[in-house]
Amino acid sequence: MIELYPAGKRYTVKNDWLESNLGFSFGEYYDSSNIQFGPLRVFNDDTVQAGKGFGIHPHREAEIVSIVLKGQLKHEDNLGNAGIISRGNIQRISAGTGVLHSEFNASNQEEVQFLQLWFLPNEKKLIPSYEDISYDIEQLHNHLLPVISRTGSDRVAKIHQDLTLYLSKLEDKKTLNFRQEAGRKIYVFNIEGEISINKDSILKSRDAARITDTHEITIHGNQDSFFLLIDLPGGEF
Repeated sequence: MIELYPAGKRYTVKNDWLESNLGFSFGEYYDSSNIQFGPLRVFNDDTVQAGKGFGIHPHREAEIVSIVLKGQLKHEDNLGNAGIISRGNIQRISAGTGVLHSEFNASNQEEVQFLQLWFLPNEKKLIPSYEDISYDIEQLHNHLLPVISRTGSDRVAKIHQDLTLYLSKLEDKKTLNFRQEAGRKIYVFNIEGEISINKDSILKSRDAARITDTHEITIHGNQDSFFLLIDLPGGEF
């Protein structure tokens, strides 16, 4: 089954420095029918104005992934980690028993756009940790490139959950096939362009799809597109 979630139906939080489009219940937005999808608990599509950001705040028991789409995002935490990530970088924080961190737009001139995803970990009371990796943007072309996985590698961030997150830039009229083990779930978020899944399910820019009971899909580029796909475990969380 493929359930579509159009971009225009997301809950939006907006003030003078932040626009946050929420894929799941978060903060002031609560919908008992939209809490999570498997271990995927948060999917925020954020735009932060120049020089602004989120001051020091705590997290616990979450695997936090940030993917910058435009601009630069500055991170600092109480573990001594500090850095700036931009397009082509992936940041993963394992909050575990507790971490304090801040996130700010590193530029005083242009906005930063990024996706932030929170996953429930597969183990409680982990020691907090931080990782950022860079991926080769050229390898995204007409290919599902893993950038986060349970095992990790030099250019794949390691996450404490049985999932793999892929990025892809699919050209117009090109097709990709994806197959997973039966009983798992698939989450697709189309960042730019337009794609179709199994011919009939069309995702425009910022649309999402939650896929269950369908372990093999075909993704077609209706135009040049940039999207992410997450192979998630089934079951209850």
